[in-house]
Amino acid sequence: MSNIQVLASSQLSDKIVSRPTTKFHPSIWGDRFLHYNISEQDLVCKQERIEELIQVVKKEILSSNHDQLKLIDNLQRLGLSHHFESEIEKLLEQLSIGTHHQNNNLHDVSLWFRLLRQSGFKVSSSVFEKFKDEKGNFKESLITHVPGLLSLYEASHLSYVGESILDEALAFTTTHLKAIVANSKDHPLSHQISIALHRPLRKTIERLHARFYISIYEKDASHDKVLLELAKLDFNLLQCFHKKELSEIVRWWKEHEFAKKFPFARDRIVELYFWILGVYYEPKYSQARKLLTKVIALTSITDDIYDAYGTIDELEILTQAMQRWDISYIDKLEPEYLKTYYKAMLDSYEEFEKELKKKEIYKLEYAKEEMKRMIRAYFEEARWLNQKYFPSLDEHLRVSYVTNCGNIMLIATSFVGMDDIVTNQTLQWLSNDPKIVKASTLLSRHMNDIASRKFEQERNHIPSTVECYMKQYGVSEEEAVEELNKRVVNYWKEINEDFIRPTAVPLPILIRVLNFTKVAELIYKEGDDQYTHVGKVLKKSIAALLIDPIP
Repeated sequence: MSNIQVLASSQLSDKIVSRPTTKFHPSIWGDRFLHYNISEQDLVCKQERIEELIQVVKKEILSSNHDQLKLIDNLQRLGLSHHFESEIEKLLEQLSIGTHHQNNNLHDVSLWFRLLRQSGFKVSSSVFEKFKDEKGNFKESLITHVPGLLSLYEASHLSYVGESILDEALAFTTTHLKAIVANSKDHPLSHQISIALHRPLRKTIERLHARFYISIYEKDASHDKVLLELAKLDFNLLQCFHKKELSEIVRWWKEHEFAKKFPFARDRIVELYFWILGVYYEPKYSQARKLLTKVIALTSITDDIYDAYGTIDELEILTQAMQRWDISYIDKLEPEYLKTYYKAMLDSYEEFEKELKKKEIYKLEYAKEEMKRMIRAYFEEARWLNQKYFPSLDEHLRVSYVTNCGNIMLIATSFVGMDDIVTNQTLQWLSNDPKIVKASTLLSRHMNDIASRKFEQERNHIPSTVECYMKQYGVSEEEAVEELNKRVVNYWKEINEDFIRPTAVPLPILIRVLNFTKVAELIYKEGDDQYTHVGKVLKKSIAALLIDPIP
């Protein structure tokens, strides 16, 4: 055990408790986000100008004979689609029955395919057959058409399981795009290509892409001045709203003195707000976002209690208390930190309840049951550790499927505050473990384990899915990681499949699950855990969305 810390608490003066503790670095932000003041007048002026520009876009751009494919693509990439949902839907419906796929331009066909498929329209990947030669390979002549290659590359990330033509397209475009970046540094698309190779559109957090794309769009000589002004203003205005929200949440965190009361836990409130901002950024989801950030913050403390601090006896009593969810049970909890935690948890949910409309309460109740289920699973993992039990891969996944970043519990909680789009049927759908939720959860489970296993094994910790796979199949670590990475690729395809219309639940609900997956991709992609050890990818991303406005 590393850093065994010996704590003698007042309640346990006759016993000395040895705890496996791990040293997490403190918050890197200090009080940077604690106060945020903006003049209301400034906000109102920005909002009025944005409204004017939205009307211009609706009147002049959306109703004219603009290239519809390019227009939808720009609205989405510039982060403006939330203002034009019904207009974009109408244009996509027209495009789905149009003849764009008969076009011989690789860029246009690929863009048409991607825009329709990401919105769940049924389009066949056989539209790409015409770009192959008689041997069945993609034509060599396509290599010189760089915008087309990039467009096909982005489209190939919307493949379904078993769509070999899109797998071939991905391999073909990746090879040639990498060569362009390596050999033609001054190619006008070089920067865009290297970003796309690292993080394709399908896997990118929407606001981060908007931030990047606005600067690309501005340099494009054919850009539309109205769209550019609207994109910049809208980005900066949303950033103001988000900063204001974050300062409220940071104050909540400070006032409750969580970092002081739980010094063994990760102090990551800013990173957690960013996480939830990746799930939904729209102003209409403000209440949902604040509630979900507080829940994920409490979850992070819970994770560290079960994973890095509590003794098995303490955890057993805590687990029973959490199932009761009754403040009168608090006297049974020892030592003091458990009482503090229990009270904070119950008080917070009571606060949430007061803030919600009556008709939203049943969703919070559902989410609370998911929280209890997650805590039972945390305890099962703690028991394995205590008994030095090495689970099989299937056993591990049965339990770690529930504990993984609390993914299912967080998805359930993300629906609280989303108003009428979430119904009883939505919760029914969620409780049946739909394919998209299962794929998203397993994908982040594997990415998380691949990224954090080294750090976790430095202390006493249960085996990760990597070790379980190695043991079950008698393979090396490298082979296990390779196999789990293959599964991750497949899970993305299963996520894509659940978008096919008619969908089981409304699109905005599926998009929440997709967005949780995109955040996991950002946090764990580098092969390290950017949340536990805040790395430069996460720092840069937070700065882009929550510190630096667009000039």
